Amino acid sequence: MTPVQINNIDHADLRVSPRAGPAFGDAANQALVFPAEFEELQREFAIIFRRRDEGLQAYALLGLDRDENLFLSGDFWTSRYVPASHQRGPFSIGMVRCTSDAVSQPMLHVDRDDPRVGDDDGLPLFLEHGGNTPYLEHVTGVLRLLYEGMESAPAAYAALDDAGLLAPVTLTIDVSEERRYTVPDVLVVDVERLAALTGEPLERLHRSGILRLAILAAASLANVQQLIARKQRLPGTTT
Repeated sequence: MTPVQINNIDHADLRVSPRAGPAFGDAANQALVFPAEFEELQREFAIIFRRRDEGLQAYALLGLDRDENLFLSGDFWTSRYVPASHQRGPFSIGMVRCTSDAVSQPMLHVDRDDPRVGDDDGLPLFLEHGGNTPYLEHVTGVLRLLYEGMESAPAAYAALDDAGLLAPVTLTIDVSEERRYTVPDVLVVDVERLAALTGEPLERLHRSGILRLAILAAASLANVQQLIARKQRLPGTTT
């Protein structure tokens, strides 16, 4: 991996392919997600939470078997929304210290070792006279979401936890009479606890926007049925 800071002089003619695929890390059964994308996510994926050493994190369920993404077909996603952690492609945020002061600033980088970078059939990053193309603007927005999400997510998830809204469960998913999957050690928003909120705790969560996150995450669990349907459509899967 060779991350290089992007600029419109050295990379005026650089093209990058937005294609996806197993070779680029998209064959995963869970994707790390962030609060700012919950509204889009809950239309497609089940949102679950896990306790990690670094704290609570949220994930979108993409598949049931190891390295399985049921929303991936060849080199493109079939879902209407793609989690930002996968939308970013070969791009990343790198901290660069400005010469005028001692403060480091987040700057856009691209991995020159990624085969999508320099693809003649890819999309340009810059317009003819140096401005950003719509593709680069999109990538910048995705990376901003990720950068800000890593800053804001811990406090948001801790608020859900402190309010007693996250319940530990083992998801049991029946694909057929013969095939059952379990997803252990996850937390989901407890609908009964959510409905029982009243008074000051309810008002506090509403004002902070955490209540909306809880509602979106709870609603997303209905998408487990879509996951089952996608699994059942695979060759060799009987219902």
